[in-house]
Amino acid sequence: MSDQQLSLSPDVARQLATTTKTRPQMRGITPRYLLRVLPWVDVAAGVYRVNRRRSFVLGDDRISSYTQDGETRVLAEDLREVPYLAEADGALLSELAEGFEEVAFDAGQELTAEGAAAEKLWVLVHGRAEKRATGKYDEDTLIEVIGEGQFFDLDAWSGSGPMPYRVKAITAGSALCLDRAALARVAGRDESLNARLQAYAAAERPTPGAEVPVDLTAGHTGEPELPGTYVEYEDAPREYHMTLAQTMLRIHTRVSDLYNEPMDQTRTQADLTVQALRERQEWSVLNHREFGLFHNVAPGQRVQTLTGPPTPDDLDELLSRVWKQPGYFVAHPRAIAAFGRECTRRGVPPVIDTSFGSPLLTWRGVPLLPSDKVRLNGPEGAGTSEILLIRTGEAERGVVGLRPSGVPDEIEPGLSMRNMGMDNRGITSYLMTAYFNAAVLVEDAIAVLQNVEVGTYHDYS
Repeated sequence: MSDQQLSLSPDVARQLATTTKTRPQMRGITPRYLLRVLPWVDVAAGVYRVNRRRSFVLGDDRISSYTQDGETRVLAEDLREVPYLAEADGALLSELAEGFEEVAFDAGQELTAEGAAAEKLWVLVHGRAEKRATGKYDEDTLIEVIGEGQFFDLDAWSGSGPMPYRVKAITAGSALCLDRAALARVAGRDESLNARLQAYAAAERPTPGAEVPVDLTAGHTGEPELPGTYVEYEDAPREYHMTLAQTMLRIHTRVSDLYNEPMDQTRTQADLTVQALRERQEWSVLNHREFGLFHNVAPGQRVQTLTGPPTPDDLDELLSRVWKQPGYFVAHPRAIAAFGRECTRRGVPPVIDTSFGSPLLTWRGVPLLPSDKVRLNGPEGAGTSEILLIRTGEAERGVVGLRPSGVPDEIEPGLSMRNMGMDNRGITSYLMTAYFNAAVLVEDAIAVLQNVEVGTYHDYS
């Protein structure tokens, strides 16, 4: 057979053919469910003030530690989380911090016994422990699981009272302990501290976050004297100012003039830049040190996992914290997968609901929204993460997104593209800015499950 070519080859023919092209693709684009479910409030003048009824605030129930020269120490300034040390002299705090001694413990070890004298203040450095007490009918009752940074039991230790519960280690770990004698020694030299300590030990302490009560009476008999009352507001309500994600997009006129068909180069470049700005916006709403949701969870709204992996019991515990119209769980995809495995193990597969055009796991009717902006700590395959539960909306006193009511050159709500002109190289610059923030209106609108292990698998063979 002859190898002579008898017709036009496909390679040459393609030189005359029209190529069908996609728009530029971007792997980093995610569904950004959180930004889609948040109700967005248009904010005038760039400031959103959250007025609240006055409540009792008793710190964030965490004392931080650090390691120096192989030795773990308490961060002295964090001792101000103890109410009567809030106004203490820095030198006094340093002296107390130096008095902490590190103690290692094993899984299953009892750290303190119920009813024993509270001679030490314990601050967990690594590991988890559970508080248990004897119930009304002599049953063993789990009070809570505590983790790194939490301390116990401040009330008993401050007043030299008995431990109201026992503490048992769930995992191996370490703690820093301070003897009651060290506190008594510094209080003996400081009259104001001693007075605050005595007042603290004698006072009835309200639940952190509880609101100052409104005096009233109720009933249907007699003629009781009616109390007088008023509703007290916070003296310094929190204000949220617009933050921003911003960049400068540059496009050469040669590109925009000559290579603008079939796709507008400026518009295409701007679209992908907008996607990147929105991705950063969602990350900031979750993780920003000042206003990020993970950093604005009240002490009583933080929950530790019972065993490490996220179980139905853990998510039920979250729902007990945000029980008024819970809206959405927000979790890393690996945490959601870990929860699915625990449900499979128990034989209680979660219901699948189609939202935003995608199948999403739900628990008790509340969707689990995946977001890769939720942090993973430690090795990716065996690390830990957190799961957020939020209530949304102004009318529901929940979480809301904030954006300006209108900005010049706005191309999307809260996002502007401003032409900055052309330089002497023929490059046109555009200032791309997304203005935003997020606010938690009341403390019980949000809760977090901490120390969620994502690397546990089960062998069914």
